[in-house]
Amino acid sequence: MALWAMDGGTSPGMQDYIATEARFGARNYAPVPVVVERALDCLVWDVQGREYIDMMSAYSAVSHGHLHPRVVAAAQRQLQKVAVTSRAYYGTTLGPFLEKLCQLTGFERALPMNTGAEAVETAIKCARRWGHRIKGVADGRQQILVARGNFHGRTSTIVGFSSEPSYRSGFGPFDGGFGHFDFGDLESLKAAASDSTCAVLIEPIQGEAGVILPPPGFFPALRAWCTEHRVLLIDDEVQAGLGRTGKWFALEHEGIRPDALILGKALGAGLLPVSALCADAAVMDVFTPNSHGSTFGGNALAAAVALEGLKVLEEEGLVERSAELGAYLIARLRQVQAEVRPLIREVRGRGLWVGVDIAPSCTSARELVERLAAGGVLSKETHETVIRFAPPLTISYALVDRAVEVFRQVAMQKHRELGLALPA
Repeated sequence: MALWAMDGGTSPGMQDYIATEARFGARNYAPVPVVVERALDCLVWDVQGREYIDMMSAYSAVSHGHLHPRVVAAAQRQLQKVAVTSRAYYGTTLGPFLEKLCQLTGFERALPMNTGAEAVETAIKCARRWGHRIKGVADGRQQILVARGNFHGRTSTIVGFSSEPSYRSGFGPFDGGFGHFDFGDLESLKAAASDSTCAVLIEPIQGEAGVILPPPGFFPALRAWCTEHRVLLIDDEVQAGLGRTGKWFALEHEGIRPDALILGKALGAGLLPVSALCADAAVMDVFTPNSHGSTFGGNALAAAVALEGLKVLEEEGLVERSAELGAYLIARLRQVQAEVRPLIREVRGRGLWVGVDIAPSCTSARELVERLAAGGVLSKETHETVIRFAPPLTISYALVDRAVEVFRQVAMQKHRELGLALPA
């Protein structure tokens, strides 16, 4: 596939859309210069009609592919009935959705919200009340342990325990009540714990940090420590869950069960923001009427869409497809790595969630991401050194091959520009 010229010569139409966003929007994003007009399954088209392979899937929110016909049909059916009434009343879609979600997760209760960050906030409130009312920690002294390099959202509470300076700068004062440990290091966690520790909030794979996998044995050891010390293990699978890693939930790779599970992104099946906290009654029942809620959380339309999305994942074998295609994608990317050392330092991931670690002495990940976009492949960088590939779980071998070939061309071109020697 020939690369399109990335020379800034976009059409006036594209420039108009970009300029309007820049003029009237807050400057909290730095988008790749592609103006998306429509999308279907794993393909995206811009306002000029150029076709792209979506290797990002909105950070796993579009795991089902864009506009999956079954999900769209479910939304259309529900839109002919009722969309939002708030949780002031019962409805016909929420119960079946929660039942299906509990069946798939193995938990007794589920509390629906909208965004992933809201679900994390819900988990924090749940853990603190559980710590006070069940474990007996004095109210106001409950401690939750979090890993350095974490990403759990962008609310004031959540950025308050981030270890990324740019997420925190100028947004204080912060809530407090959090202790930090090194991801994958149980001794570091033990050193941060106290008698007031009531929960460990952790990602099974650190996505925003660069698709960082845990060392073998860490999570089983963490599970044992939490059980011994009556500490809740809260698993944030907003990005990792619902098939992304080749299992329904990423902690299945570790052979353990958390005390609570946070889901989002793919739960909305690419159409709506839907999230949830799942736990057994012994944990979830700390919530009582008026202690927590959301006007839109669990609305009729969202529940209908999420239920159909769960059925699609199950009935179309998308979790198994993620494992199969993910292994293929990782193998193909490692072939490219072997051709362009030392430009690519590492390829790591599970399922269809892969991080390609770029040597900062060679170039920035952002430069390569923009060149990929010019070649018709959409991806995104993180921390200037890692390119993330996380396509819809519906992707085909042919599209994986096309996307990897564009990446290979981009990497080889950069390799030549740097004057690096090719492997023998």
